[in-house]
Amino acid sequence: MKPKFKPGQNIAMKVPAHEYDKTVAFYRDVLGFELIPLDSEEDNNTIRFKFGDKVLWIDRVTTVSQTEIWLEVITDDMDAAAEYLQTNGVVRCDEIEPLPEGFEGFWISSPANIIHLVTNSD
Repeated sequence: MKPKFKPGQNIAMKVPAHEYDKTVAFYRDVLGFELIPLDSEEDNNTIRFKFGDKVLWIDRVTTVSQTEIWLEVITDDMDAAAEYLQTNGVVRCDEIEPLPEGFEGFWISSPANIIHLVTNSD
């Protein structure tokens, strides 16, 4: 059976370190987007804003040379989703970024090289 997919709440911008401060200032100061406070365990290399009904995460990344957009996809069945995506030739790329221990999810890449987090939780 084909699993169901829907857009998630999170959009991540992976920004090169040399562009991070100006990017944050653009969304915070120029556009005036509302900051969402980070939890205490989160580091100072990320910031998040309200982005309509979504959350825009801006992450400082020292290993990229240009900004990347990463998206979240929610599924109703993780195992069926993994099998379905593999059957349809979707590239899985779990090595792209470690997920927290116990977090149920995995990374895929679209044909346009957009990274997606597939998970079953909003």
